[in-house]
Amino acid sequence: MPAPEPRDGGAGRDASRPHPLGVHPSAARDGGANVAVYAPGVQDLDLVYRLPGGPWQRRRLPGRTGAVHHGTVPPPEPQRLSAAGWEWLRHRDESPALPAGTEYGFVPADSPVATGPRAPEPADRQILLDPYGTGLTRLAPPPGVEDPGPDAYGGRYVSVITHQDFDWDGDRPPELPWRDTVVYEAHVKGLTARHPGIPPELRGTYAGLAHPVMVEHLTSLGITAVELLPVHAHLDEPHLTALGLSNYWGYNTLGFFAPHAGYATEAARARGPQGVLEEFKAMVRDLHRAGLEVYLDVVYNHTAEAGQDEPAYCWRGLGDTAYYRHGDDGRYVDVTGCGNSVNFGNPRVVQMALDSLRYWVQQCHVDGFRFDLAPELARDERHRFTRNHPFLVAVGADPALHGVKLIAEPWDVGMGGWQTGHFPEGWADWNDRFRDTVRDFWLTGPRSMSVGGDGGNAARLAGALAGSAEMFAASGRTALASLNFVTAHDGFTLADLVAYDNKHNQANLERNRDGTNDNHSWNHGAEGPARDARIRADRAQTARNLMATLLFSQGVPMITAGDEIGRTQGGNNNAYCQDNEISWVDWRLTPAARAMLTATKALITVRREFLAGQPAHFSTRPDEVLMHWFGPDGEPMTAADWQRPGARTIQVLIGSRGGRITGLMVVNGASADMSVTFPSLTGLVAPDADGETREQVGGVFSLVHSTASVLYGRYGTRFASGRAQGVPASSVSLFRLL
Repeated sequence: MPAPEPRDGGAGRDASRPHPLGVHPSAARDGGANVAVYAPGVQDLDLVYRLPGGPWQRRRLPGRTGAVHHGTVPPPEPQRLSAAGWEWLRHRDESPALPAGTEYGFVPADSPVATGPRAPEPADRQILLDPYGTGLTRLAPPPGVEDPGPDAYGGRYVSVITHQDFDWDGDRPPELPWRDTVVYEAHVKGLTARHPGIPPELRGTYAGLAHPVMVEHLTSLGITAVELLPVHAHLDEPHLTALGLSNYWGYNTLGFFAPHAGYATEAARARGPQGVLEEFKAMVRDLHRAGLEVYLDVVYNHTAEAGQDEPAYCWRGLGDTAYYRHGDDGRYVDVTGCGNSVNFGNPRVVQMALDSLRYWVQQCHVDGFRFDLAPELARDERHRFTRNHPFLVAVGADPALHGVKLIAEPWDVGMGGWQTGHFPEGWADWNDRFRDTVRDFWLTGPRSMSVGGDGGNAARLAGALAGSAEMFAASGRTALASLNFVTAHDGFTLADLVAYDNKHNQANLERNRDGTNDNHSWNHGAEGPARDARIRADRAQTARNLMATLLFSQGVPMITAGDEIGRTQGGNNNAYCQDNEISWVDWRLTPAARAMLTATKALITVRREFLAGQPAHFSTRPDEVLMHWFGPDGEPMTAADWQRPGARTIQVLIGSRGGRITGLMVVNGASADMSVTFPSLTGLVAPDADGETREQVGGVFSLVHSTASVLYGRYGTRFASGRAQGVPASSVSLFRLL
């Protein structure tokens, strides 16, 4: 093969450019390819590549602008394309010189891997991946590992060129407003791997998620957006490979521009990264057709390169001190707990994350992102969080990202890492305060009452029902910035919250030391599966209470996949490494599962109907939202009422000026039935039938829904204002003001 070309500093016959980064058609419009990579830790850099069906070749990138190495690869035969041909190639974003399917990577010119008369063999020794590579493939499994999984640490990977030509068939994003959004957090594989209605060859794949059976479940449930656990190409951690386990969740990114091949069908994988990409795009298109938005859980805070002493896959070899956070002692500053933290104090790193987001929006039509450990992305060069960080400012100002949903997981493990409520306008935050408050009210409190305690009161719950508005006000945001959740992928499922006091993570092979011990859960008197019918009934009602509280709080609700049918992980609260039936949704609908599904559908329907009866600006203007609080006696709550120990029964009247529907939510968190007097409305402002506001002097309430099964047959029953009515213990009941 030819020796690497000499370096000429970007002058002379090399007409390459330092932008855009990655591999793209050359500016000369001659069928050549422009290659550019930010590699500040390398003096001279070689491109190693293999055209489809050809041998490995090596070529020096002669240009260098700042820390960006760049060069051109001429077409196989010099040619001048027609204008139409050039436009076609530019649309596909590929060139004849390096067409789709080309495998490639980089090696420092002075690296032992790159020396000698031949190009390095990437299947034998890992070359450096392209940070902007849109495809990724494994050439060889890790050496010395018995029966390695498909993503086992230590495998040999190369970047692969893909083209972006795809038939979107007029695809348009649903563009749903935040106030109407109900998020469904799901794992691509785990959601469909056990679904009997999906053909076996599609289970656990992008295509399986978009199958009509799955789409029908999602739309009939009433959710509006699917938030997918990481689909960026990812790798298992070294300790998991050593244990024979895998990183099921996928929070260990190996490529920020490439979809994970493991979630594609066998047929798509046979076509290589191009087939994987197109199956992902088809999934997005088909979900959009059903009116569903698609959000990606993205992990820009750390990479799969693990700790500082592990070998390089990409960024570490291109420029360790530029891509990762370092302290004054030269060691990594790890605010993620994952071995490394990506250096968002470096403008080029900020650019890489922004370019990745744009790619998934513009080329893959994604509607939103949930940012894992988001404070890490907003830490400056001294590793301190700032809400005016250039990354946050740039995301908010980027025209390509306007209208895209931005969701922060607002904590990391570094100093000052808890930042819930502190992200800027345009962002929603996962509200962990909501999660803990709702769990405490329905689980920790009743557990205390079961042994003689008072269970606390409803004051904090009222704040959660109001969407933690006070926590977001300082950042100029409303309750719509509160992404409310009771469960997520991390922790107990809803069914396990009501069935376990303690974690049971033995399958993770870490002696049950992993996962949090602070679960705010309650097993209702028996750990795990219960034979006692009373315990099972109590658990089911508590699960419905949690779901009702989630769906009728101000803010944006998120349901975890399978909670609507009582999915259990057997008490495992950290199933990140369980790519098996522990984590996968079990679609066998037992009577209990059907009952939970029916209740969840009904709650979402009531929520949707209530919001449809409010003006378009509901929740965006806090002063237009009416929330009136009453005690069980029907009188307005006083400061003393809010502070009284054991006061766990409240009523809240919810509506808006100009709305057509006003609802009443009655929460009885007591362990006994309570007599509740429906509130007097004298002096309150409420809408009339024409949407005009007037002073309310009386009213009638109609029962719409209850989590207490004894009230199922009384839906539509009317109750006059001022009338006393028994309300079942530990229940939520919803009424409409007629």
